[in-house]
Amino acid sequence: MLRNSVFSCFVFYAVLLVLKMYMLAFITGQLRLRKKAFANPEDAMRHGGPQFHRLDPDVERCRRAHRNDMENIFPFLFLGAIYSMTGPSLGVARLHFLVFTACRMLHSVAYLAALPAPTRSLAYVLAQVPCVSMALQILAAVATYA
Repeated sequence: MLRNSVFSCFVFYAVLLVLKMYMLAFITGQLRLRKKAFANPEDAMRHGGPQFHRLDPDVERCRRAHRNDMENIFPFLFLGAIYSMTGPSLGVARLHFLVFTACRMLHSVAYLAALPAPTRSLAYVLAQVPCVSMALQILAAVATYA
């Protein structure tokens, strides 16, 4: 499969996105420790007592960014892998993968840094364009088999 240049290009961007998701999970954990805001009572007890079993706005913002990544990156991973098998040109496929990845990076930065609206919304919408494009191209490629 890695001899397929489009699939290899997809793998590159997919791994970058997965690493970004790991980074958000790490940041969430570090914020929990720094802010002493633990989701589970046993963690709170280990780090100071039941009063630290609480919510923190910064931790929750990071968790929402991470959840948003899961809601958007997981479908991209599916669509990108299938799209890679439909025989698109490398340049067009790379553009799809690059736009999605860049927009998701910007979305995370906008979320974590609380950048003014509509930065995050624009990043979200622009990231959907390549996903919808890939989905439609996949459907067109397999429609004769339906």
